[in-house]
Amino acid sequence: MNLPQLKAKIARKEIDTIVLAFPDVFGRLIGKRVTAHHFLKSVAHHGTHACNYLLTVNLEMEPLAGFSFANWEKGYGDFELKMDYDSLRVLPWQTAAALVLCDLFQNGKRVQEAPRSVLRGQLERLAQAGLTCLTASELEFFLFNQTFESASATRYTGLSPASNYRIDYHTMQPAREETLMRSLRNGMDAAGVPVESSKGEWGKGQHEINFVYGEPLPIADGHAIFKQGTKEIAAQMGKCVTFMAKPDAAEVGSSCHIHMSLARKGKNVFWDFKKREGSKCFRQFLGGLLKYSPELCYFYAPTVNAYKRYQPASWAPTKMAWAFDNRTVGFRVVGKADSFRLENRMPGADANPYLAFAAMIAAGLAGIEENLDCGEVYHGNAYADPKLASLPRSLRDAADLLKKSALARHAFGDVVTDFYVQTARCEIQAFNDAVTDWERIRYFEQI
Repeated sequence: MNLPQLKAKIARKEIDTIVLAFPDVFGRLIGKRVTAHHFLKSVAHHGTHACNYLLTVNLEMEPLAGFSFANWEKGYGDFELKMDYDSLRVLPWQTAAALVLCDLFQNGKRVQEAPRSVLRGQLERLAQAGLTCLTASELEFFLFNQTFESASATRYTGLSPASNYRIDYHTMQPAREETLMRSLRNGMDAAGVPVESSKGEWGKGQHEINFVYGEPLPIADGHAIFKQGTKEIAAQMGKCVTFMAKPDAAEVGSSCHIHMSLARKGKNVFWDFKKREGSKCFRQFLGGLLKYSPELCYFYAPTVNAYKRYQPASWAPTKMAWAFDNRTVGFRVVGKADSFRLENRMPGADANPYLAFAAMIAAGLAGIEENLDCGEVYHGNAYADPKLASLPRSLRDAADLLKKSALARHAFGDVVTDFYVQTARCEIQAFNDAVTDWERIRYFEQI
């Protein structure tokens, strides 16, 4: 939807509320709702403002220390929200509401730490090389029969999954949730978030949604909108969902597999059309991913919980290897000709799509610039191969690697790199300060 179409809908009283939002460091949509008449009178021309602490808070909205961008000493000022009208859309699951995503500016300059800015920076680097990128994410989540309120009241324990057995590719039990899943698919299509398909996943109550392949920024926008829209639609139907990477130690985790390829003038440069195989550009790009993904792993796995997903025989990768259609490796290569692409299996469902896409592009461009090669295709079970390089084992390890990463500092700059290292360390400290159920069960009586 464009701005003239929005004005027409407002005139016909089909839209009375505009949601102005931006993705925060966790990929959540943060912002405000304005009345349609105020939007047309003022906001549409001048934008709006929000407190700049919104990029330096934790998930509980507590201001965090250690950031030069925003802090108590500077008094937590405002940044400006400038609408990206390419993202304007109706939200069919809300009453008479439209959404427009915003870019953040401060003192007339784009806020470089903002996730949308980080991705835009890597897309600009691609454009300078005469390249464009196509990508898509596959997003998994668990669906439960409780409401969010009742789940919170039990501290998210003892929840009943929407299926009572594993439903990977099943058509019968997922049909019991088809009212919700159909609303998701159709609602997202109507909101301009094109969905290819939904399916049952391997876990009990686990589902997967695949998005249509497209340009990274719109796909990341759609991904963020999907996560929030799914929670809202589930709540309307008395259900709850989670996009945690590993919600249950006894269950499989939820992934966000990312498919990606590069093109020049609309032609897939990952494919050598004469040799009918992966091109040199593909091998370089994949070589960069293999070399640099461990030090950029924070952008694929940004939470303490994310690293509990990386377990042998869990469908989540643990090793740096690539193969054709092999789900034990970090990078699975699929398709041919125009559809030839790589699949990064490392990100979990908790990944911020803007940052994950940006990290992949940065690593791949480094592979091209350094003329790296991906090496021989891997055969066998990568989980069981001790010779392969591994992913970081914890958020602390990932933060340490990111801090020391020369690539991150070259691709994103020191300001952005240090900002996300500090974001990771604040999350680590919050976990270290917590007293867990595991500790109470283990120590309360017997210690």
